[in-house]
Amino acid sequence: MKEFFRRDNYLLGIGIAIVLPVITWLLIQGLTNLLAGKNGDLFQNSTDQLLSVFANLIPLRYYLLKLKADKTGRGILLVTFALAMIYFYLNWNS
Repeated sequence: MKEFFRRDNYLLGIGIAIVLPVITWLLIQGLTNLLAGKNGDLFQNSTDQLLSVFANLIPLRYYLLKLKADKTGRGILLVTFALAMIYFYLNWNS
């Protein structure tokens, strides 16, 4: 399993960049429900989304600087850029 994540290809980067924000968003929602209860929110919904997108910066840095896996890093960067554009489109006027 360890060798699987050390590969250098675009699909691995795209997969990581799609799955990680979803997991991060679910964790934030779970912590919000645990700490604030069902009725309250710790953050606005847009803040939860933005934190989830920024979670991709950790594996991006790891793959580009530590492993020198440029293709995987570019896959992560591509999806992160697309998610950031979607975020700004959805939250522009709110």
